Amino acid sequence: MNNNDILRRLRFTFDFDDAQMMALSSTKDQSVSRAEISNWLRKEDDEGYQSMNDHRLAIFLNNLIDEKRGKREGVEFPHEKNLNNNQIFMKLKIALNLKAEDILDVLALADFTLSKHELSAFFRKEGHKHYRQCKDQVLRNLLQGLQQKYRPDSTPIKTTFQWAKIEKSEDN
Repeated sequence: MNNNDILRRLRFTFDFDDAQMMALSSTKDQSVSRAEISNWLRKEDDEGYQSMNDHRLAIFLNNLIDEKRGKREGVEFPHEKNLNNNQIFMKLKIALNLKAEDILDVLALADFTLSKHELSAFFRKEGHKHYRQCKDQVLRNLLQGLQQKYRPDSTPIKTTFQWAKIEKSEDN
C-alpha cells in the first residue's frame, strides 16, 4: 500500500474534515496547506496528484496518536524518516488503544483471520527470531476492518482483489 492510500482510508474511516487533516499533518514548525492535503488525497492518475513521503505519514500518525490518546507533557518524539507496514500497524494500534483481541476482531470484520501468535510477530523488534514483516494484505484488511468498525453504515471501499473476486463469481 502506498502512503496516499493509507491517508485516504484513515480520513474516510474517521470522517476527518480538511481542518483536522491539516492539523494532523502539521508540526509546530511546519504547517500543511489545504492544497497539499488535497493533492495527497487524489488518485494516482488524477492531475495534481502528489505522492506522500514516509516522513509526512509518520507526522500524521504521530499526531493521530496524540489526538486519540492525549499528548504527553514534555515528551517530544522524533518523526521517522522511513516507515514500514509494521510501524504503521503499531502506530494505529497505539492511537486506537487496541489490544490483540481487539485487532483480531477488527480483522474479522474484514473477513481476515490471523492467530494471536502471527499478530504478535508483527510487533516484535526487527531481527528477533519470531519477527514477521507485515504484508500489504494484512494492513489493507486492518484498514478495511477499522472502516467497518468506525463507519458501519458506509459502503466498503472495493480493492482490485475484491473486484476480481466479484467479477469471477458473476461469470459462473
